[in-house]
Amino acid sequence: MLELRPGCECCDRDLPPGSRDAMICSFECTFCADCARDVLGGICPNCGGELVRRPVRPEAKLAANPASTKRVVKPHGCARRT
Repeated sequence: MLELRPGCECCDRDLPPGSRDAMICSFECTFCADCARDVLGGICPNCGGELVRRPVRPEAKLAANPASTKRVVKPHGCARRT
């Protein structure tokens, strides 16, 4: 089951479980769509993997399968990928 982390690792923007703006890699590193596109160029800065849209967990399933509350944030943001 995906962790569904609550925020962008670069800018700390909130990404609730129903957000269609959350992007993840295969290790579940999580970024907002703006940072993934404009800063990272679609590549995870942690593992080098592709960033894809995170699936939305149906609201009815969240009670039994809640999203993570663990925030992972890079203290200085993310370096722009060139």
